[in-house]
Amino acid sequence: MKLLEEVVLGKQTLKNAIAMAPMTRSRANSEGIVQDSTVLYYTQRASAGLIITEGINISEQAIGSPYTPGIYNQEQIEMWKKVTQSVHNQGGIIYAQLWHTGRVGHSVDRNGKLPVGPSAIAIQGQQHYTAQGMKDYETPQELTIQEIKQIIKDYGQAAKNANEAGFDGVELHAAFGYLPNQFLSESANKRNDEYGGSIANRNRFVIEVMEEITDALGSAKAGIKLSPTIYYNNIENSDPEAQFKPLIQALNKLPLAYIHLMNGMFPLDHLPHYPKNVIETFGSISNHLVIANAGYSKETGEVELEKGIAKIISYGSAFVANPDLPKRFELNAELNQPDPGTMYGGAEKGYTDYPSLV
Repeated sequence: MKLLEEVVLGKQTLKNAIAMAPMTRSRANSEGIVQDSTVLYYTQRASAGLIITEGINISEQAIGSPYTPGIYNQEQIEMWKKVTQSVHNQGGIIYAQLWHTGRVGHSVDRNGKLPVGPSAIAIQGQQHYTAQGMKDYETPQELTIQEIKQIIKDYGQAAKNANEAGFDGVELHAAFGYLPNQFLSESANKRNDEYGGSIANRNRFVIEVMEEITDALGSAKAGIKLSPTIYYNNIENSDPEAQFKPLIQALNKLPLAYIHLMNGMFPLDHLPHYPKNVIETFGSISNHLVIANAGYSKETGEVELEKGIAKIISYGSAFVANPDLPKRFELNAELNQPDPGTMYGGAEKGYTDYPSLV
């Protein structure tokens, strides 16, 4: 079974081709510091070939949702050290996903400050989960050039902090409608300066962030997550191929560990110009190792690996409910089903109490 075969990722060899996908769990405290339960949560799942953490806020400005962790002060870094040390003690490899939510947030969880974005355009037709319940999105503050340059530096500092915390590498969250994805999107980015307008300009922010991160960490210690065909959070492009293919070709020039591609998670009937097979369309032009994400079972993950483009399959909710997912795949054992009611927030229920086979 290819899912259970070793894979070389950057300068490391993974024990299998099964990655734990990043998943927000909202179990940090109000100061963005993870708890001992988070140490246990990731340690329980250390049999994954690669763990990619939940999104970690790179700065106070980056915060979008309550009880999400940060990596911008020493207290936060020290608790992440406990996570990485424990995972490493179990023979695991763990990357930190670096997160700036941009306009996907609300002032009630940002000390009264409005979210920020490439343009002053609010998300419509959705609501945001906040510490005070579901709320309509606010119109974000449009970032200045100076603020954009500072955020790029914040990503570099967060990568250095992750390295100090003992992570094996980092992943830029440039998918699912968060800040880097907002810069890529025609619907969220209406700028007419060097960071908007043309495809090259809309790609510029992501490329400069990845340059900053790779400069901070060196070669083969950074990945990036992209979602070319996911329109959630009001993200749309008139031609995703024209937007993302040049981006991936530019990323080919950087010394990355991998590119992590999300399949379309929502129906595309109203967007017939969107490519239906993300891995074939975009993964095939990447010079870097491809991780395929979203919607895979053991069987479909194996089929994807057999095609040869993707070398690793990442699993989300299956890893939430099955700490020993690789062993269950190996034994063809029944899977626990995740409890949606305990996905976000709370204590150990639905977090560290899912049973393993042994």
